[in-house]
Amino acid sequence: MPGPAPKDPSTRARRNADPIPTTVLTFIPGVQPDLPLRTYTEEVDGVRVRLEAEWPERTVAWWEMWGESAIAERFTASDWEFLLDTAMIHAAFWDGDLKQGAELRQRVAKFGATPEDRAKLRIQYAQADEADERVGRVRKVAPQPTSSNDPRRHLTAVN
Repeated sequence: MPGPAPKDPSTRARRNADPIPTTVLTFIPGVQPDLPLRTYTEEVDGVRVRLEAEWPERTVAWWEMWGESAIAERFTASDWEFLLDTAMIHAAFWDGDLKQGAELRQRVAKFGATPEDRAKLRIQYAQADEADERVGRVRKVAPQPTSSNDPRRHLTAVN
């Protein structure tokens, strides 16, 4: 006996359509800027003075790492500006201001810093795709058991 007739598509509650259309923009790659002069203000003899500070070695290495990252190929100028602001937080963290840790973590997550972040952003390295393709090829060409080499030939049915 056949089931009920399908509903009219126009009356369905869920159509899984995106209610807000996606805006597609032309991608213009950004260029990683150099770390700027790092300054801070301090009161000296009752006067606020701007002083220079060195970037922590860890921040310099972190900045270089982002520049060499495969993800950086898709960064725009505004992404680099946001990451530059994040470098200031990174430097403060490595200078001992551990309160900056939470903000630093949230900011680098937006760029896919960890495997979990990349999974949330649906970023996957091509190497994983290539490995999946190799596994698929191996599975497709694996020989099928014949009656003489089938390991199941010794099995018997039990009632």
